[in-house]
Amino acid sequence: MDGDEETSTTGTKRSGPARFLPIAVIGAGALAALFFAGDYLSFQTLADNREVLVGWRDQNWAMAALTYMAFYVLAVAFSVPGAVWLTIGGGFLFGLVPNTLMTVVAATIGAVLIFLAARTSLGSLLREKAGPWLTKLESGFREGEVSYLLMMRLVPAVPFFIANLAPAFLGVKLGNFTWTTLVGIIPGTAVFASIGAGLGELLDQGETPDLSIIFSPAVLGPLLALAALAALPLLIKKIRGRAA
Repeated sequence: MDGDEETSTTGTKRSGPARFLPIAVIGAGALAALFFAGDYLSFQTLADNREVLVGWRDQNWAMAALTYMAFYVLAVAFSVPGAVWLTIGGGFLFGLVPNTLMTVVAATIGAVLIFLAARTSLGSLLREKAGPWLTKLESGFREGEVSYLLMMRLVPAVPFFIANLAPAFLGVKLGNFTWTTLVGIIPGTAVFASIGAGLGELLDQGETPDLSIIFSPAVLGPLLALAALAALPLLIKKIRGRAA
């Protein structure tokens, strides 16, 4: 589907209230999750249900993994608060490497769903109302969209839902959005999955995991270095442009 025109499966241009249905579903799901699911995603929930979760995993590892991924897709698509505890819980249940792989795939699917919903429902409307300035902004973003997308995923300060929505309004190609999300969230996901992998020991000691570790020099430094590497093509392009 082209970023400048939303079409239905029949090829006709989507118009009227129908085009807002995808984002309305996402919004309704987000509100429902905020009121009914947010309190369940916490360290205390993991601590209180430790034995139940381990028993559930041991009964059928494959089904537990698929269920975890399904919940993660929904959590990302509906921007559920506290989804980081899903990653930590997954690390606790499945281990660092398996959970990192499962979470990255599930989070990417969820991100693509909300990206498509926003682009289909609000993208064209925003272009109609915003005027030429948005076209100019889109043009600048598209010149280095891969670098911008990777930087948004690698820098922990950018909220995940913003990194999902902003590209939808800036005409980003679906393919670029998908692969940069898949690659860009690997480092951060691995950090929280590693916290989860060591959660059993923390629970035995009655301690709480320190989520601020993502901002420690040992973790933040490499993430910022990767973000700087992603920005390098933009810097080279600007230097060449000034030299021309």
